[in-house]
Amino acid sequence: MPLSTPVSRANIHTRRVTCQGFRRSDGLWDIEGHITDVKSYAFANDHRGPIEPGDPIHDMWIRLTVDDGFTVRAVEAVTDKSPYAVCPAITPNFQRLVGLRIRAGWTQKVKELLGGVEGCTHLVELLGPVATTAFQTIYPILARDRNKDADAGAGKPPAQVVHKRPPLLLNTCHAFRSDGEVTRKQWPEHYTGGD
Repeated sequence: MPLSTPVSRANIHTRRVTCQGFRRSDGLWDIEGHITDVKSYAFANDHRGPIEPGDPIHDMWIRLTVDDGFTVRAVEAVTDKSPYAVCPAITPNFQRLVGLRIRAGWTQKVKELLGGVEGCTHLVELLGPVATTAFQTIYPILARDRNKDADAGAGKPPAQVVHKRPPLLLNTCHAFRSDGEVTRKQWPEHYTGGD
């Protein structure tokens, strides 16, 4: 169900965040994020001069290349448009993410490495949806591939994967809580609820 009908209003600002996940031919994964901020009115900017309606004040990109274990192998950050000439100079700091693993504590670690004057607020914010996109991209494909491998040639429907380690998604949200119904069905060996 969509949001309720609002009162009469005028659009002032639009932020768009787009994230995409790609499987690479070399076995790694590219997770890309793009963020734009656009005003519905013209305004002056000391760095760029007049900015017309629809011309982004922020236009920024980030690509994380990660492996199957969600470890960041490479980073590319780009600032195409910003309100200040100095903004693009901070993108090399995002190389600090190389070697970091996307898992519980990711957001806190990103803030430690790139918070405040060490990073760009908008690119740091973009890393949250990028991390979620990594899970949405990689986890289902790896699970599908494990099922195919386990049942290859058996002529049976895919068997449930038994996880020796807790699944990466366990306890990351309400649906994946260890004592919940989803965990009981998907990962019974990690279910902590009652009968």
